[in-house]
Amino acid sequence: MLKRTLAAVFGVALSFTAVSANAAETLRVSAIPDEAPTELLRKFKPLGAYLEQQLGMPVKFVPVADYAAVVEAIAADRIDLAWLGGFTFVQTRLKTGNAIPLVQRAEDATFTSKIISADPSVNSLQDLKGKTFAFGSVSSTSGSLMPRYFMLQDGIKPEEFFSRIAYSGAHDATAAWVQAGKADGGVLNASVWDKLVAAGKIDTRKVKVIATTPTFYDYNWTVRGSLDPALREKIQAVFLALDPANPQHKAILDLQAASRFIETNAENYQGIEQAANAAGLLK
Repeated sequence: MLKRTLAAVFGVALSFTAVSANAAETLRVSAIPDEAPTELLRKFKPLGAYLEQQLGMPVKFVPVADYAAVVEAIAADRIDLAWLGGFTFVQTRLKTGNAIPLVQRAEDATFTSKIISADPSVNSLQDLKGKTFAFGSVSSTSGSLMPRYFMLQDGIKPEEFFSRIAYSGAHDATAAWVQAGKADGGVLNASVWDKLVAAGKIDTRKVKVIATTPTFYDYNWTVRGSLDPALREKIQAVFLALDPANPQHKAILDLQAASRFIETNAENYQGIEQAANAAGLLK
């Protein structure tokens, strides 16, 4: 069903402007499917148009069905640039040996996850003992890995603490599950939670935040290691040039839930790798 939905929303790929037959190579871009396909498309369209304009080359969005597919696509040189979560970046770096993170949002240096519940009797994580709980994707940094890691640090083993664990596949899906009563509690990234609340898609009279995780590094834009260095530097510069004082740029930044983009490096994600090793998720 997800693959059919992706195909219906994106088609084979999304190209933003017509280009001449002798145009430069196409920049192939993808993203982890951490939200609904329609939302990923809405967020990417203005950014894709901006990249085309600034880079002077066509930009094509390449949809994927799951997190693992992004890693495989970068490793096989089928995509050039990808929006990755911290854990997905670690997996990509380990698999390829040379994937390069270019930029992250300023907010990604101090990212958090929100644990939520619509059960009136639940006011803390301890109140969820013996109840059902929803994570996002197994490969999600903020929807699974880091919340699980922090629970383990507090002596909570999810498989024993909760009566049942389910994986919704995406942050917005987790929120919907909790609101509909499909799970007594759940965890999603703070950025998506704030967006859903602002859009009125979550009834905060019913669903409440009962805990916030400690901070961690999360998302970034990463390029395959074999990408031309000159193009790589140009892509990074184009992201860094997004200025919130420019109304057009601010609209792009707002869709990315970013105040601005800043440079990043692989060392920032060592804590994510340690957490993944501790959780037995890296082999």
